[in-house]
Amino acid sequence: MMLTEALAALAAAGGAAVVQAAATDAWNGMRARVAEWFGRSDESRVPGELELLDETARSLEQAVPDQLTEVAAYHEALWRARFEAALGAVQDAAQRERAAEELRALLAGTPSGNVNTSSGDGSLSVGGDVEIRSMPGSIAAGVINGGAVINSPTQPERTQG
Repeated sequence: MMLTEALAALAAAGGAAVVQAAATDAWNGMRARVAEWFGRSDESRVPGELELLDETARSLEQAVPDQLTEVAAYHEALWRARFEAALGAVQDAAQRERAAEELRALLAGTPSGNVNTSSGDGSLSVGGDVEIRSMPGSIAAGVINGGAVINSPTQPERTQG
């Protein structure tokens, strides 16, 4: 089936997002969400998708600087084509729109379903948005390594005049 311009643009954004995330701290979450998106109708596909995503990350990591742009363009086109094929394979218009919405949410960084996150000691892992606030006289942080002390500011001494 021929995709609409909007779905083709969404697929292109998906390809770009995979390549851009590959060398960042966001990679583990992105690769898991992309694999789950491709396996949404058949969970047995997830391991194979994870391997393809890992292959992309390895290729980008191992590319020599002179070839990085070319390697990135290749993988971006590869993932764009995979997203296009997956969206095009959905015959039912309502299901295709749902798949597109899930992909939009994935690209926006918002979980469209349950997102499992894990982190080690002394770290923070978030499967969506997080907002951390503090009140006057307090500390707010995602992770504090070491101690934290809140002291009242010292009052200036009064001078004799």
